[in-house]
Amino acid sequence: MREIFENIFEQEPLDPMEAARRAARPRLRRRFYKQALVGPEQSGRFPVLLDGRPVRTPARRVLAAPAYALAEAIANEWSAQGEKIDPATMPLTRLASTIIDGVAEVPLAVADEVAKYLSSDLLCYRADAPEGLVARQAELWDPVLAWARDRLGARFVLAQGVTYVAQPDTALAAARAAIPDATDEREIWKLGALSSIASLTGSALLALALAHRHISADATWDAAHLDEDWQMAQWGRDEQALERRAFRRAEFDAAVMVLQETR
Repeated sequence: MREIFENIFEQEPLDPMEAARRAARPRLRRRFYKQALVGPEQSGRFPVLLDGRPVRTPARRVLAAPAYALAEAIANEWSAQGEKIDPATMPLTRLASTIIDGVAEVPLAVADEVAKYLSSDLLCYRADAPEGLVARQAELWDPVLAWARDRLGARFVLAQGVTYVAQPDTALAAARAAIPDATDEREIWKLGALSSIASLTGSALLALALAHRHISADATWDAAHLDEDWQMAQWGRDEQALERRAFRRAEFDAAVMVLQETR
């Protein structure tokens, strides 16, 4: 099973746009199991079983989640596969493997990587025109910055354009303190989800606000794509961008589920 799992999740371009850029069609593997289920709890973890055998990550660890609902959702991804297994339709499985094989090994380093987004967070860089875009950024982004100031004690400064502006050390330290870096398993899974969301949105502040329930998943996604949506409203839809966004939204939703089930 190890070889099959690695072939599926390591050798193929998971992003359909990346596959197109490589001029390669993903070589999907045949489904090799009949049933995917959640196994009995073991030390606070729920393993995913294929025909009664535990799924293993590429690093040979058991694919098991700290909450039954997460394990069930992973098993459902495997159950939903047809004659061929398509990794692009299994974002939660991929995220879980990343957390188990990567985040759990170096949680402090991952937390530091998330914190790096704070230095040049999307929400701090504003347009100076047109007026409608400026107003829209203020509408969606200012409440999150106000939350960081009032809830975290992190007061960030704004800049116009793309010129880098250094953030106060006190703001960076206060926001960094809100990023989990403990060795508790649920915290590790939460950290993995935060890392994914920060990467997908370009904003650690949006990821933190979502994790603390200050903002909804849909509002987080809209805030992260405000500029792109504005451009498409002015110049028309970009179908390739929308196709790529749909893939990334599935990744985002998987991370949101991890946050919800590890609170």
